[in-house]
Amino acid sequence: MRQITYGQAINEALEQMMENDSRVFLIGLGVNSPWYVGATTQGLVEKFGKKRVIDTPVSENGFTGAGVGAALAGMRPVVIHPRMDFMYLALDQIANQAANWHYMFGGKICVPMVIRGIINRGGEQAAQHSQALQAIFTHIPGLKVVMPATPYDAKGLLISAIEDDNPVVYIDDRWLYDLKEDVPEKIYRTPIGKAAIRKTGKDITVVATSYMVQEALKAANDLAKENISVEVLDLRSLKPIDTETIFLSVKKTGRLVVADAAWKSYGATAEISALVSENIFSYLKAPIARVALSDTPAPAAYNLEKVYYPNYQNIITAIKNIIQQ
Repeated sequence: MRQITYGQAINEALEQMMENDSRVFLIGLGVNSPWYVGATTQGLVEKFGKKRVIDTPVSENGFTGAGVGAALAGMRPVVIHPRMDFMYLALDQIANQAANWHYMFGGKICVPMVIRGIINRGGEQAAQHSQALQAIFTHIPGLKVVMPATPYDAKGLLISAIEDDNPVVYIDDRWLYDLKEDVPEKIYRTPIGKAAIRKTGKDITVVATSYMVQEALKAANDLAKENISVEVLDLRSLKPIDTETIFLSVKKTGRLVVADAAWKSYGATAEISALVSENIFSYLKAPIARVALSDTPAPAAYNLEKVYYPNYQNIITAIKNIIQQ
């Protein structure tokens, strides 16, 4: 099996699904520009033409609405937002329209669309270009939300999202684009709503999302040298969430750290902590710890970014604090 990058895996999924199904098309800002989307759409406009790879004006609400309408008409659009920050401008289409039509029509119509939001954190991009907004979309009934952390899942989850009959918010992080691993050339699917155990352990569970999965694995490998055995769960899907896998792991270890590189308050770390506390509190040997962004806008200065964004060292500190209790 060959190795490809996370970005190439997204590109391959898009190409194969467009080849496989004439209803699949891309629409969004900069969909044919490496500056906007990296290598994730490279070569697609040359292969499929501008009628299926539609580069739009800067009108997030407009092109997202066009995607909703196309999905209602039977197409399978992939709507691309190259900076997730500006999905705020499309919230009416996503939350009021796409998320509600299946319910409002009694299940008689579907909205089979992927809304792809790209996180562009770091690089001194500051508050308006660095946001990770997954918590907002997980709050909305009618949406599924996935966050692949590996090249294998970047492809497999995108294929599953495109084939899903209702809207899926697919969130990828540019910090992962150069990550390489074995990825099958064939079409395959990663199930939406199923977490993955990336490393088994017995002393503590770390439930992580997106790039924090890779940071959690670094932390686990470092702590193994100190005889601390860490189990790392890659959530993969924030909604629906795989409570079964989380609960089984926490029941085994009795300790939990939740790592999500978005704001701490009211986010994924809070929801997972609440689910564990509500359902299996008696299994906990220590309080739950959360590793997340502080509740402040992203700074512009590079030296401040190094402090602002959590990494494996923050996870190690959280784990040691819990283990010592």
